[in-house]
Order: sequence, then C-alpha cells, then structure tokens
Amino acid sequence: MPTLFRFLFVCAILAGMVYGAMWALATFVEPQQRDVTIRIPSERVNPPATGTIDTTGR
Repeated sequence: MPTLFRFLFVCAILAGMVYGAMWALATFVEPQQRDVTIRIPSERVNPPATGTIDTTGR
C-alpha cells in the first residue's frame, strides 16, 4: 500500500506543478494586439460563370 500512496503523491505534485505553470502563464503573460490581413483570392469571392442563366422562370 505505501507504493500506492507514493504514486498518488507524485501525481498530485505533478498536477500541482502543471496547474501552477498554467496560472503563472495566464497571470503574467499579456498578449500583444496586432492587425491581421487575410487575402482571399477573387475566384473564391466571385467565381467565374460556368454557363448561361435561365431567365425564363420555368
């Protein structure tokens, strides 16, 4: 049974270290704002015509 307690203790220590690292990153690191430009090809916005348009309404 002592090996189970040792295993659980090591897991708890590791989980605490991970939690502490995440807390430190969330608290002390500030994201920098910047402009983002995404170029969209004109073929995706306005695709070329592939046929005729039926205007008779049938």
